[in-house]
Amino acid sequence: MKAYATKAMSTISLASVAYVAIATIGHTAFAAEKDGSGAKPDSQMQAVLDELTKLEPAPLGSVPAAEAREQPTPADAVKALLENQGKPTTPEAVASVVDQSIDGPEGDIAIRIYTPEGDGPFPVIVYYHGGGWVIADLDVYDATPRAMANAADAVVVSSHYRQAPEHKFPSAHGDAFAAYQWTLENAGQFNGDPNRVAVMGESAGGNLAAAVSVMAREQDAPIPVHQVLVYPIAGYEFDTASYVENANAKPLNRPAMEWFFDQYLNNPGEGLDPLISLSEEENLEGLPSTTVITAQIDPLRSEGKAYADALEEAGIDVRYQNYDGVTHEFFGMAAVVDKAKEAQEFAAEGLRQAFSR
Repeated sequence: MKAYATKAMSTISLASVAYVAIATIGHTAFAAEKDGSGAKPDSQMQAVLDELTKLEPAPLGSVPAAEAREQPTPADAVKALLENQGKPTTPEAVASVVDQSIDGPEGDIAIRIYTPEGDGPFPVIVYYHGGGWVIADLDVYDATPRAMANAADAVVVSSHYRQAPEHKFPSAHGDAFAAYQWTLENAGQFNGDPNRVAVMGESAGGNLAAAVSVMAREQDAPIPVHQVLVYPIAGYEFDTASYVENANAKPLNRPAMEWFFDQYLNNPGEGLDPLISLSEEENLEGLPSTTVITAQIDPLRSEGKAYADALEEAGIDVRYQNYDGVTHEFFGMAAVVDKAKEAQEFAAEGLRQAFSR
């Protein structure tokens, strides 16, 4: 894996720098955003948040990472809400789901392959789950791969990765690229088309997906035919419009993001590495067509929009959509949140277009 040089920065702790501006990218784009302060979740989103509150997860940062991984999740809240509504909690059906492991840079990587109905060979989506590079797994983020397999008529390879603080930057990024390379080399074994491979991720997974596209270009590997970035971590500053507006939002807020960075980065200087602060990449040309999805009530909204703008300025075909009245993590909640269904279809449309070219 290519080594990416980080920019020099003070080595004082993340906690002490979290309350000052520590990066310079995208201020113009951030300032131009429509003010979303005071935004409230719509009734469907609020119902999920209410269920999550009842489950009483410990605030991120209040318990060690290993214990944080065992806390109730938004996916658990969706299941609880479905039970309260008297609706089935069975996952969306796909033709097959297969768990296996593949070789990674420092050990095995768990993957899960979702195949839709049909004959194939199918296009392929390599999907990376969220969780701030620290928490969550393939089970927590099971809904999105199922939905994308059906909506995009594609095989989805959902990849886990080494997590912090046990494994610091760039461990997760190295595993993400390894999973992408494995998929290119082995797509034919699971009825996939190696010439039609896209990447997709949510939150930290969105960051990984975008980074994989850059790493593929830098290492002369086949570039993904498309990338779907759902509220990606794309920057390392805490004074953007959306960070200010959503400093105390749920389920993701400023303290949680500070904690995630503190767990994953070896030092604050790495926050400006272009694999973390995506717009710090000096050359964005030649990257794949891109779909970016953001949520109004999310500290990451501003940086996701800024990265979409930066890609577009570099000549990349970009489709961008922000969804009002919903929070971070809404995308996989189509069973109970209508705007998640809309966002999934928006993502699938971009994928289908790319696969057909």
